[in-house]
Amino acid sequence: MLEGKAVVNETDMLQTMQQDALHLAAKALDIFDITEPTEIAQFIKKEFDESYGTGWQCIVGTDFGSFVTHSQGCFIHFLIGSLAFLLFRGTANLAAEANRIPPLEAVKA
Repeated sequence: MLEGKAVVNETDMLQTMQQDALHLAAKALDIFDITEPTEIAQFIKKEFDESYGTGWQCIVGTDFGSFVTHSQGCFIHFLIGSLAFLLFRGTANLAAEANRIPPLEAVKA
């Protein structure tokens, strides 16, 4: 797997959620070719929606800009080789999903 080769540029996710993101990206790269960034993004988004509730967005590619609003604790940008990954959860409709993400104070390091 490639997650050991990932370089995290920016994140505010809990460590366990970060590891899930890196693991899923590596798994997606095992399943899909690097020339299929849309399929890679779709795979990661669907897995995060199932694990952490709906509202996740994923962008994968070699050249893109972004300026997004995200929920606190729900943002990561990382690279695996030349492929960049941006995964975040938007801020709409979170009241119904609030109990699916553990509060920061409940997690012990």
